Amino acid sequence: MIQVEWKGERTIEAIPPSGNRFVMDAYPEAGGHNQGPTPLEAFVAAGAACSAMDVLQILEKKRQTVTSYRVEVEGERADSGPYPRPFTKLVYRHILQGENLDESAVEQAVKLSDEKYCTVIATLRAAPEVSSIFDINVGSKWAHPISRLC
Repeated sequence: MIQVEWKGERTIEAIPPSGNRFVMDAYPEAGGHNQGPTPLEAFVAAGAACSAMDVLQILEKKRQTVTSYRVEVEGERADSGPYPRPFTKLVYRHILQGENLDESAVEQAVKLSDEKYCTVIATLRAAPEVSSIFDINVGSKWAHPISRLC
């Protein structure tokens, strides 16, 4: 379970099972203070990080020496209009540098991550069912929850 906790204004702290907390915030024009990435930025970056970890591990097993690596993500979504304005397209561009990198090894590593290993990208493609419920705690903090399905 991942838990997020409101820290005031638009600042939210994420508490994942690893215990490695991180903060997300909104842009100042949306009431935030730029104390961390926006939730959408963190979401898109998660796909890039997931894939990069896969690619690096695959290339390591292929004895490829990577000296520099980054993933750039470009997305398309409506510039304006009613929310939520989801992304309609995401392109993850893998940019690698290394000693005698084998192009076919890199291509295979990216493809394996994209099609087989990266859970974040697989989840994006699967369009999972999402539901929301809520609890209202009455009385002392976190006591007597009233739960409702939205």
